[in-house]
Amino acid sequence: MKKTIAFAALAATLLSGTAFAQEKTIKIGNLSDQSGLYADATGGGSTIAAKLAVEDSGLLAKGWKIEVVAGDHQNKADIGTNIARQWYDVDKVDLIVDTPNSGVALAVSTLTKEKNKVFLNSGAATSDLSGKACSPNTIHWTYDTYALANGTGKAIVKNGGDSWFFLTADYAFGHALERDTGAVVEANGGKVVGKVRHPINSPDFSSYLLQAQASKAKVVGLANAGGDTTNSIKQAAEFGITAGGQKLAALLLFITDVHALGLSVAQGLTFTEAFYWDMNDGTRAFADRFSKQKPGFKPTMVQAGVYSAVRHYLKAADALGSVSDGAKVVAKMKEMPTDDALFGQGSIRADGRKLHPVYLFEVKKPSESKGAWDYYKLMGTIPADQAFRPMDKGDCPLVSAAK
Repeated sequence: MKKTIAFAALAATLLSGTAFAQEKTIKIGNLSDQSGLYADATGGGSTIAAKLAVEDSGLLAKGWKIEVVAGDHQNKADIGTNIARQWYDVDKVDLIVDTPNSGVALAVSTLTKEKNKVFLNSGAATSDLSGKACSPNTIHWTYDTYALANGTGKAIVKNGGDSWFFLTADYAFGHALERDTGAVVEANGGKVVGKVRHPINSPDFSSYLLQAQASKAKVVGLANAGGDTTNSIKQAAEFGITAGGQKLAALLLFITDVHALGLSVAQGLTFTEAFYWDMNDGTRAFADRFSKQKPGFKPTMVQAGVYSAVRHYLKAADALGSVSDGAKVVAKMKEMPTDDALFGQGSIRADGRKLHPVYLFEVKKPSESKGAWDYYKLMGTIPADQAFRPMDKGDCPLVSAAK
């Protein structure tokens, strides 16, 4: 009898040890654009950023087993959702990060809630992720369309650019950026005189730019991103848009876009970002480590956001001792203040919006640059409490439920 009890106790101890070992396992999926128009700004660089965050977390030394995998959603919501479902159901992924393309991000956020996992979005822009489509399992980390509009749109209107024509990517991201920027323009006394929408990944912008030129608007607002932004800027130069007196507003511009354009074409562009690799010693140190793994590149704000988000997730995981309940992990992340070398101190609101300052930059002239990737001049800082949409204006059901 004593032997039976002893064996049962030993078995229980072994089983609990096995369970504990299983609990201390985390699988992170970087669901990104690995091959298309957003690949340089997100893609493989975001996988590198996630791995650097794991390395810096200290959790491996504490016995946690952490794996980072990557998938290519090809900017299609159905493909992105299928990969996410496979990851959650079969591959036991706990956390999905990055996910540029707002259409894909909104679909993945819905699925993540259904599966009670965690989605930390750095790449998509739509402010609906912390608004009407907010979720207890999603945090919108780096930037959004409201912050871009509030930064760039307001600055340009205040400098006399009070009539706008939008050239907009025809999907969730472009629609949200056009909506949010148009609202800022009108709130600051400007007007929107017209708009035209183009398919994502368009090679030819000539017909759209002719409409923008004919509108006589002072500002042509580019509510697109990645290759669409660089192509529209190049073709606008060929059409003499800026030479004719109209100003281009690149409402979402990544440093990889500036690098692709070159300073001679991009100089003078005003835009809003949440991160620049050359801001301080902490950002420069991260950029140096990143460049060793992705030679010839510096990190974008999306890639920096992936690093920051994963670091904070791992702090919450360590505090809880388990990541099995996604909503519980997100609640813990909201409870804990954020702090890292790339974004400094911040917080996460009830609606899932991560707060930190954002910055208004201008692209340097070639004569002002000291070398490769020395591209930005800091024009202003928008404090965290002013950078993002007020929580009570977003129609997030989580906020109304908390009242």
